[in-house]
Amino acid sequence: MKNRYERNIGTVSPQEQELLKQRSVCVIGCGGLGGGVIEGLSRLGVGRLTIVDGDVFDVSNLNRQVLSSEKNIGMLKADEGRRQISEINSEVEVTSICAFYTEENSRDIIRGHDVVVDALDNIASRKLLEDACEQENIPLVHGAIAGWHGQLAVIMPGDRLIHTLYDGDENYGVEKETGNPSFTPAVVGALQVAETLKLLLGREGVLANKLLTVDILQQQYEIIDFGE
Repeated sequence: MKNRYERNIGTVSPQEQELLKQRSVCVIGCGGLGGGVIEGLSRLGVGRLTIVDGDVFDVSNLNRQVLSSEKNIGMLKADEGRRQISEINSEVEVTSICAFYTEENSRDIIRGHDVVVDALDNIASRKLLEDACEQENIPLVHGAIAGWHGQLAVIMPGDRLIHTLYDGDENYGVEKETGNPSFTPAVVGALQVAETLKLLLGREGVLANKLLTVDILQQQYEIIDFGE
């Protein structure tokens, strides 16, 4: 499709668009955040995606997870993501891994990718992912959501930001009480796509060692600099 990416040009150069075809991203989690990230990266034209999730869709996902539908309840999220991407952009090479992210598979799954995206739903797995990205020397784009609120960061190897943010033994945040509507993962997931794009192209302005907090109810956005 000759004109597939013509509306990307201007935001990215023709040379950068060609460069994206050579880049690879691993997205850990295919739920509320991950579904939007996967779709966004495929529409941008990232050449290779690995999408990871051991879960299946259920009816409680329908309020916010863009890969879910009434027709795919009970189906594996990662496989459904691969199928849907093939319908959006057949030029993207997609590998689906229908497994939960664990200590045993943590480094093997992410190895060889240019960027890893954190779309997980628990703190223990996020810490494990940060450790693995540090060991494999891969930048990590972190995102988390809870009700009207979200957060975003780019974690370069060695920054240890997730371990700083979550220094206790808890495994879940306030999202168990606040719930998650459709718009919060859409906002934070889109921002994760943008940060991933900047990393893939070597652009300036990456949120490295910084945390962007998002309050959609009050429309307040704040950047906390952990490098100061």
